[in-house]
Amino acid sequence: MSVRLSGPPASDAGRRVDSALLLARARRALRTLGHTRSELSIALVDDREIAALNRAHRGRRGPTDVLSFSLLEGDHAPYRGRLLGDVVISVDTARRQARRTHTGFDAELLRLLIHGTLHLLGHDHEEEGEARAMRAEERRVLRAVLA
Repeated sequence: MSVRLSGPPASDAGRRVDSALLLARARRALRTLGHTRSELSIALVDDREIAALNRAHRGRRGPTDVLSFSLLEGDHAPYRGRLLGDVVISVDTARRQARRTHTGFDAELLRLLIHGTLHLLGHDHEEEGEARAMRAEERRVLRAVLA
């Protein structure tokens, strides 16, 4: 299994992201999800960059916390190899959410990583039943990663 990490953005200088911890947790999450032979790309970006991606790919204005770009479906799926896709996380938004919910920054990054990875694998939360199932799976993976 391979996990590739890019970032954090230059604007995050001086506010440390524990890259080794995030990579180790990403590997544990993939193992928990049964994807021991898969590859995952994680990009840590700032609000400006994720807002541009949010507008270009979802037609929504402003930053969001996490975006997922799955390679399991669509035109490029036959050529993806083992790569599941990209999880893009805004470190700016993650920091704000961690402060607002009184959780640690590393814990918030993990929550967003799991959420984004589940989207790569086809989970959604548009309808209440889907949302319930996705939240349950998020909790299951989180418990396994932190065990």
